[in-house]
Amino acid sequence: QVQLMESGGALVQAGGSLRLSCTPSGNLFSINTITWHRQVPGKERESVATLTNDDAANYTDPVKGRFTISRVDAWHTVYLQMNSLKPEDTGLYVCNARGYRDTGSRFDSWGQGTQVIVSS
Repeated sequence: QVQLMESGGALVQAGGSLRLSCTPSGNLFSINTITWHRQVPGKERESVATLTNDDAANYTDPVKGRFTISRVDAWHTVYLQMNSLKPEDTGLYVCNARGYRDTGSRFDSWGQGTQVIVSS
């Protein structure tokens, strides 16, 4: 099983930058993808950026060109670099890892999230 810890959230002015970190622990070799999601009260959870095991990155349209997902030492740490932040980027950013256990069954692990607030 994989556990996830996020950090880096803060209050920032519009136009500023933040770098979020997601640090997995456990059987890192079992991870296939890590996704950053954004949760806003009253709204549906949104997948912001996904990184696959072969380093393919996908982004939701509103963040393309502004956000970059990357990793260090395989899955040791996953970053979300957020530039040119906008008030609509505000939310709880949650890290999510998916993969397969040694038994072949899937797992879907979630962190507690880190809060980002972008002021106008």
